[in-house]
Amino acid sequence: MVRLVHYSDIENVFDSPERAARLAGRIRALSGPDAAVVATGDTTAPGVLSLVATGRQVLDFYDATDTVLDTFGNHEFDYGPDALRGLVADAPATFVSANVRDEAGEPFGRAEGVVPWTTLEVDGATIGFVGVTDPATDSLNPMAADLSFDDPVDAARDALAGMRAAVAERGEVEADAEGAEGAGADADALDHTVVLSHLGAGDDDLARALDVDAVLGGHVHSRRNDVVAGTRIVRPGVNGETVAEVEFGGASGDAAADGGGSLVSAATLHEPDSATPAPGLADSLGERMAAADLDETVDVVDDPIERTGEIVHGGECRVGNFVADAFRWAHDADVGLSNAGGLRQGDPWAGDVTKADLISLIPFEEPVTLASVTGAELHDVFREMAAPDVDFGEDDWWHGHVSNAEVVWDADAELILEATVEGEPIDPEARYTVAVSEYLLHSEHEFPTLAQRHRIDEADIQYEVLAAYAREHGIHPEIEGRIEIRNRAAAGDED
Repeated sequence: MVRLVHYSDIENVFDSPERAARLAGRIRALSGPDAAVVATGDTTAPGVLSLVATGRQVLDFYDATDTVLDTFGNHEFDYGPDALRGLVADAPATFVSANVRDEAGEPFGRAEGVVPWTTLEVDGATIGFVGVTDPATDSLNPMAADLSFDDPVDAARDALAGMRAAVAERGEVEADAEGAEGAGADADALDHTVVLSHLGAGDDDLARALDVDAVLGGHVHSRRNDVVAGTRIVRPGVNGETVAEVEFGGASGDAAADGGGSLVSAATLHEPDSATPAPGLADSLGERMAAADLDETVDVVDDPIERTGEIVHGGECRVGNFVADAFRWAHDADVGLSNAGGLRQGDPWAGDVTKADLISLIPFEEPVTLASVTGAELHDVFREMAAPDVDFGEDDWWHGHVSNAEVVWDADAELILEATVEGEPIDPEARYTVAVSEYLLHSEHEFPTLAQRHRIDEADIQYEVLAAYAREHGIHPEIEGRIEIRNRAAAGDED
């Protein structure tokens, strides 16, 4: 049985060295001579330890897990293209990328060893891989603004064609060398083909457009394991929630057949909690973390504050209120606004909350900026918290948290029923100041109404603002009715 062991979006798992070691232990336990370990981006960043080590803590993880391939997620670029080039050059894993272009419009990182496709021999089978990254990355990540990203389906199709042609030519050369008459070596010499994808929702497009056996995905932080157009699509979630085991050529596990009756790959998602930690990894990561000196306690929390994906994307939440309040405080703004996607998931805050905990929540070297918008624009911004027009995450995700404002949203009609600032209805002709992360002024992917033209000031880096606010006001947010989401089910509609 030929297998792949797949992880993705492990992000701030490194902020708990013991948890990272258990994740690596699960990967090692699943691996073996009939398997290869591969990843699909957001493996280097973000996170506290990532910020300290500029992503290079992943080199320890690659070594501990014998990872052979990875592709670029949007967060691989958090420390700029040059830092990423250096990491790629030093990594034991090979980066596979078909659609990222550098500042000059050339394929990114070729001098450092990045390839558009590659093949692996796994237990006697030849598996071909191509890699693609979300084409919105230059909007998602300001540090990638000077790069460009080709259409991922077209880029993957071209890479697959190049790979198949190269494998066929290699087979013909080998056949000639062996003197085999007309040994029909061709593209069929590839036993399996796989896309390493950091597209999220775009994985379905890959499955429908390309002749591949599996799409191993990431980017969207929810788990997935199903079949589209005869292609297995797997996504292991975020922060090492699971590790995917993908099997080729057998009927065990949850193998399924496509509409024509042909067997497609099987996959199982394994949780790491009971795994034996990978030897030495927790110590090496702990040494990197200790050097950062981030143990200062900024406040003590008695009632644990959750920050799971379900919490931060589920509507109003305590951690979102804390961040929005801190942003507004930093500028004495009319409104504080935090995007839910910027709040990284992790263990609850309980007891001593350190500066490292705050960085773990928002591990980005970006300031809290002040924007000036009209009331009409602010109303649009509030509507965009529900992201009815933005292809990002799951359909029912809530995307924003506010301070000094209240919003009532009708999920069925996709419209705002009420919106107030400091208890008063928004005046469409008035101007309001809004404290937000710099990212929201740069990106067109979330809150597209906000732009650089609205910027009027900036404060400190986001996690420094959180620390200063916590020292002065403490960390004791409550649910206050800032966001109310109404729909038929909640209203008890008789339908």
